[in-house]
Amino acid sequence: MELINNIAKAHGGVSVFGGVGERTREGNDLYMEMKESGVINEKNIAESKVALVYGQMNEPPTQK
Repeated sequence: MELINNIAKAHGGVSVFGGVGERTREGNDLYMEMKESGVINEKNIAESKVALVYGQMNEPPTQK
C-alpha cells in the first residue's frame, strides 16, 4: 500500500485496479487498506485518484 501511495503522490494521474472473480472479502480488504492509508479519501473523492473495478465470476469470459 505504501508503494501505491508514494507513486500516486509523486507522479499524479489515476490508478485503476481490476479484479475478475474477486471475492467480496478481498475487494473489501483492499478498499479498507486504501482508505486507511489515505489513497482513498471519502471526504473528497476527487483527491482519491483511484478506481477499483471488479467483475462477476459467473459471467462468460468475454463479458468479464
